[in-house]
Amino acid sequence: MNILIIGSGGRESAFAWKIAQSKQTAQLYVAPGNAGTGQYGQNVPIQVSDFEGIADFVLDKQINMVLVGPEEPLVKGIHDYFLERADLRHIPVIGPQRQGAQLEGSKDFAKQFMVRHGVPTAASRSFNRSTLAEGLAYLETQKLPIVLKADGLAAGKGVLICATLDEAKSELKAMLEDAKFGEASNKVVIEEYLTGIELSVFVLTDGNTYKVLPSAKDYKRIGEGDTGLNTGGMGSVSPVPFADNVFMDKVEQRIIVPTIEGLKRDGIPYKGFIFIGLMNVEGNPYVIEYNVRMGDPETESVLPRIESDLVDLLQGVAAGDLFERSFTLSSKTAATVVVVSGGYPGTYESGKAINNLENVKDSIVFHAGTREEKGVVQTAGGRVLAVTALEDTLFEALQQATADAGRIYFEGKYFRKDIGFDLL
Repeated sequence: MNILIIGSGGRESAFAWKIAQSKQTAQLYVAPGNAGTGQYGQNVPIQVSDFEGIADFVLDKQINMVLVGPEEPLVKGIHDYFLERADLRHIPVIGPQRQGAQLEGSKDFAKQFMVRHGVPTAASRSFNRSTLAEGLAYLETQKLPIVLKADGLAAGKGVLICATLDEAKSELKAMLEDAKFGEASNKVVIEEYLTGIELSVFVLTDGNTYKVLPSAKDYKRIGEGDTGLNTGGMGSVSPVPFADNVFMDKVEQRIIVPTIEGLKRDGIPYKGFIFIGLMNVEGNPYVIEYNVRMGDPETESVLPRIESDLVDLLQGVAAGDLFERSFTLSSKTAATVVVVSGGYPGTYESGKAINNLENVKDSIVFHAGTREEKGVVQTAGGRVLAVTALEDTLFEALQQATADAGRIYFEGKYFRKDIGFDLL
């Protein structure tokens, strides 16, 4: 098969690494890719939302499957675009159509979906600019802290946890009146704050049946001890020690089954990944959010634990016979440490030469924000690399990944040295 991966981050690097191992892969392309994805396939200079450019390439290279990494092209309807064109509709796209992508594209849509189908989640109400006064009055009736979420896509930055009523009112005004997150905060979900431990569960579905992929836990804050600003993710581990069989059975029966059945009842076709962001509240799972693709950096911890052929599972999604496919998991633990540019998630510089990558022997280095200029690998983003170790124990995996993150050098490099140690 000729396969095209759309995206350019650490998640797409991990997909490229895994798909390149498949005997079913003839030629692998990544659009636009990064300095690392070129090791596993051919990078193509097409942006993720250039649907016409992608279509022309797919036809020219006789692509047999398209795997969409990031959320933006899914929310904008790349899958629908393929289905609407007679010359493309036979080519499977792994990723939901626009309607299903609203699970991530609109927090309000996702909340209404969960309430409609009895999926446990935090209590909430949504407000827009015309109902701002009602929103401010609602805040006065709620317990603190309280969560404010921009309804639309805000690059992972649209969620605020407010400790005081004054802060909550000020931020709600900033989001609705001053467009703090642009169009994404035209509507705001005010949500009850849940106390517990977060984790992520990944599901692959053909729209009818599903497979539960390994659980993972990611670390969002820039500073050690989970302090400082939120980021796209500073590291992850898989499996999650507290997500035992009893807890995962609750997740499946209370959340996964109602989600898949809810999509069917609502007439929403869905072929692809569902990322379920969960809070473990005293042993019971609650949904914080849905994403309609794999997470990053969780993908870099999850995929190395899948020992069987990922392409076979993806073909099951495309053909609608996923229930007939099986996959095997490693009993080992994966730990991922993300190496970022100095200043991230604020202002940072790019174009710094990355050295010593060849000295990492016992971990996998997935590229995220990198590019190659005249044979030199350089930084090209906030999150630059994801270093993943697969070892017998969580401690060994964390030790290896952290040590290998330290072996790499570029000016301004930073990484957290405490990823996963809260779980030991």
